[in-house]
Amino acid sequence: MAKKILIKPIITEKAENLSENRGQYTFVVNKKANKVEIRQAIENQFNVSVDSVNTLIMPAKRKNRNTRSGILKGSVSSYKKAIITLSEGEEIDFFGDI
Repeated sequence: MAKKILIKPIITEKAENLSENRGQYTFVVNKKANKVEIRQAIENQFNVSVDSVNTLIMPAKRKNRNTRSGILKGSVSSYKKAIITLSEGEEIDFFGDI
């Protein structure tokens, strides 16, 4: 593959509730990847069947930080998020043998 599609899974309280109750898993993906490429990457990497892929682009956020020398201004970059719905009875185990 020319580009890395799956960057990392999102492991938050909301994402864990989605995975336990609805069988949906959340990933940070490459901004240029489309739904078909994301589906193929998930199916190849985790050996599961994907029902649907929903994508959204999270906007950049401005951040300020107070320091001794003054206020530092910066921003958090935008990123693309994909919510994957798996077929009934399928699951992805991120933590494996932990």
